[in-house]
Amino acid sequence: MNDFDSAHLIYLIVLGSAVVFWFVASNRNSLGKTMQQAVLWGLIFVGVLAGIGLWEDIRQTVMPTQTVFSGGVIELPRAPDGHYYLQAEVNGAPIRFVVDTGASQVVLSQEDATAAGLKPETLNYFGTANTANGIVRTAAVRLDSFVVGDMRDTNLRAVVNEGELFESLLGMTYLQRFSNIQIADGRLVLTR
Repeated sequence: MNDFDSAHLIYLIVLGSAVVFWFVASNRNSLGKTMQQAVLWGLIFVGVLAGIGLWEDIRQTVMPTQTVFSGGVIELPRAPDGHYYLQAEVNGAPIRFVVDTGASQVVLSQEDATAAGLKPETLNYFGTANTANGIVRTAAVRLDSFVVGDMRDTNLRAVVNEGELFESLLGMTYLQRFSNIQIADGRLVLTR
């Protein structure tokens, strides 16, 4: 902090002290009631500041998780954790995917593969994938249907991850079906 900032800080402390002294002196007869009102207004002020500071998180909570427009457009808002999530029906089962342009394929977790009617315990895990957690084995599968809004894809290539995977990944084998992928203003827009 330089001398100029220190001088401003001292000035503000002296000014604030003078205002507090004047307030207490002028309201000494009804100080209890006045302090209650001052505390109430202070809490209202802090609440408004908190609402303004948390507005993006509040808006994300209130907003729908994805918007599907007819004509082949999907609009996904950025989640509070910074990722984009897409809800799809895979073989009739609702599954939430993390949109991952770094994943070359659609990757299903064991739980999501089971929900989609696949039997992970009977699959042949001959493939491998390099992940942040190291190399994991994968099994190639075909998804009979993959539906998002009014868009329906059939016979989609995917893999089931044998390792621990908390969210299924929506990789490039699905994303390459879109002619335009755009990220702007906290939204991911996929256009066919």
